[in-house]
Amino acid sequence: MDDIDLQLIALLRQDARLPAAVLASRLGVSRGTVANRLRRLEDEGVITGYTLRLRPDAEPQGIRAWAGVQVDGNQTREVVAHLMGEPGLVALHDTNGRWDLLAELRAASTAELSQVLERIRLIKGIRHTETSILLATYR
Repeated sequence: MDDIDLQLIALLRQDARLPAAVLASRLGVSRGTVANRLRRLEDEGVITGYTLRLRPDAEPQGIRAWAGVQVDGNQTREVVAHLMGEPGLVALHDTNGRWDLLAELRAASTAELSQVLERIRLIKGIRHTETSILLATYR
């Protein structure tokens, strides 16, 4: 993946319904280039689907969790790009300290959370993860 792929993924994370013409304009490439890149990213499993985001107070009850992610070597950009395609990912944060990245996850059930975590653990470049399920939010 190159910078255009990463920018394309970032634009789709903001609004997955953006037309190819708008994506092409914002990236400074042709619509055909956008279509080819999307197809390749989907075929390679980088983009695994398109999803809907709701306001936190409008979301149905489910499992929320935080996953600390330790990246192996200098592979942060690749890991971030793969994580951004994970449908169970709500937010991803670059951090300092023990974890390189902190991922906010959401799933409908513990079984679904287990699937999300399994997909994350299979990403090349991830050395270690540690997940905590959120039990209550006070503010």
